[in-house]
Amino acid sequence: MSENDFEAARLTVRLGAIVSNYRLFQRLAGPAAIGSVVKADSYGLGAEFATSALVGAGCDTFFVARLEEGVAIRPRAPHARIFVLDGAPPDAVPALVTHRLTPVLNSVAEVAAWSAVARESRSVLDAALHIDTGMNRLGVPGDELPFLAAEPRKRFDGIRLVLVMSHLACSDEPDSKMNRIQLDRFKTALALLPAAPASLSSSAGVLLGKDYLFDMVRPGLGLYGGNPQLGRSNPFAVCAVLTGRVLQLRRVDKGESVGYGATFRAKRPTVIATAALGYADGLMRAIGNRGAGAIHGQRAPIAGRVSMDLITLDVTDLKNVKIGDDVEFVGDTITVDEVAAAANTAPYEILTSLSHRAPRRYVEGER
Repeated sequence: MSENDFEAARLTVRLGAIVSNYRLFQRLAGPAAIGSVVKADSYGLGAEFATSALVGAGCDTFFVARLEEGVAIRPRAPHARIFVLDGAPPDAVPALVTHRLTPVLNSVAEVAAWSAVARESRSVLDAALHIDTGMNRLGVPGDELPFLAAEPRKRFDGIRLVLVMSHLACSDEPDSKMNRIQLDRFKTALALLPAAPASLSSSAGVLLGKDYLFDMVRPGLGLYGGNPQLGRSNPFAVCAVLTGRVLQLRRVDKGESVGYGATFRAKRPTVIATAALGYADGLMRAIGNRGAGAIHGQRAPIAGRVSMDLITLDVTDLKNVKIGDDVEFVGDTITVDEVAAAANTAPYEILTSLSHRAPRRYVEGER
């Protein structure tokens, strides 16, 4: 084995699992179309690889946040429609047109500007329209809709409206009253606007039921194995497995401390495994003394703080642990949702925080 073959840590991305989750969304949301969300580097797992796998599965619609994300995946999806959620600021217009990217227009001013681009180029340009139904981030506010609705032919001159969309604020909470409020507001908006396909739901919204599906859904977290509705069983396959090797095993006497700050003190003679992974790889410091790792499917609590390059576990009760073993910190035994709970954050943040220091391996299978 050469020196370049040794990997102290590894992120394995199961492209087959992403495709499997895509198929599940097709079954859950059918006959609504699936627009796969691949923004933020496919939630940290590699947008170009994920896009290629999804194109191979038949996906023909993608959503990104940034212009540069759309440009990056265009070669992987040459015939797909790619929506850019950030809209069409003036300096982005040339690239949007050149790379055949479809802006999601977020204001009356953006609608007017995109219409002007179409008229100046003597062409018809595709666009989506984002309606704000309660998130109060991007999107046309409800009180501005009558302006667009009063003279739609004039306002949308040169624009082919290919999608009207909104975004649910509380879809991860199935019992939230906000879901029904936004649904009703969205229906009201659709009645005012020119007829076009409609989209309201991301991953969690799909699980709210058929009333929320409309013509297209936009799964993101579920595609990558996260649970969109915490507290309920996760129907989606694990896509990311983050492991680090055991570098050293040592016996620690009762009363001795482990790690920075001496935040862990052994209450008994303890065996500590030091693994090659840390917050530089994306493991958040917040999981120190709270999270866990798994060796051969056996769970071991994290002992002490997470360091930049290393993490220590109490493996006293585990069998057959040896130097060189892989320790799973995200994967089949330690789910991304569990890691998020230990860090008091969301699985979105865990996935998008994974760094590129740990070499990545993309595999075609689901396991």
